[in-house]
Amino acid sequence: MTAEAPDALRVENIAKRFGSVTALQDVSLHLRKGEVLGLIGDNGAGKSTLIKIITGFHRPDAGRIYLDGEEVELKSVSQAQRLGIQTVYQDLALVNDMTVYHNMFLNKEITWRPLPLLNNRKMKHLTRRYLDDIGVSIPSIETEVAMLSGGQRQAIAVARAVYSEDARILLLDEPLAAMGAKEGAMILDLVQRLKESGGVSIILIAHNYAHVLEVCDRVNVLQHGRITYDKPAAETSVEELTELMVSEYRRARTGGGG
Repeated sequence: MTAEAPDALRVENIAKRFGSVTALQDVSLHLRKGEVLGLIGDNGAGKSTLIKIITGFHRPDAGRIYLDGEEVELKSVSQAQRLGIQTVYQDLALVNDMTVYHNMFLNKEITWRPLPLLNNRKMKHLTRRYLDDIGVSIPSIETEVAMLSGGQRQAIAVARAVYSEDARILLLDEPLAAMGAKEGAMILDLVQRLKESGGVSIILIAHNYAHVLEVCDRVNVLQHGRITYDKPAAETSVEELTELMVSEYRRARTGGGG
């Protein structure tokens, strides 16, 4: 990914209100092809609202969205998915008492047409291929998801999102939350491999600035419903990002932050 790469996604002047609450005021953001963009901000800054607009869950009150340079109007999650926008949320939406391969094809099961019977052989074959392609190590794809570690479950959810609709844009909402160092490293390695493959552009939401700087090409900060900071990861630091957020808390405590 280079600074000259074209934009896979661009949002311009996005605004969203919920009654008297302004969630997003004037958000402009762009994601280059093959890029990993880190999105950080305090709780309530509007990150989740922005992600839900990009995934078609919410309709913006104002603003425009462009995919590969063409304006789109996202009316539903299924439409966004058909356009190649996939999201992995913190809850993962996995079924614990189902196998890895059945979770990989949850609600998109492959059947023996025209018979309504599951083609387990093909789903197993594709699951193993997909996981191997992005370097995810699962002892057995016939294991129930409940038996796996948090990192392994997160990896399965990411793999499902990448391959279910040939994702071009992947939104990862706090994929490292509540994970230990070893499991967190597994997911960071997975993001790095996806970046190196060049087939998907990623927005990573995370609170750990060290994690963001380790795998992201660029960092955006969302504050008060606006993007207030946009820098290449190589030109910032954990210290600078921490000071930025600490300053935000100081202003809030003294009544200057709104």
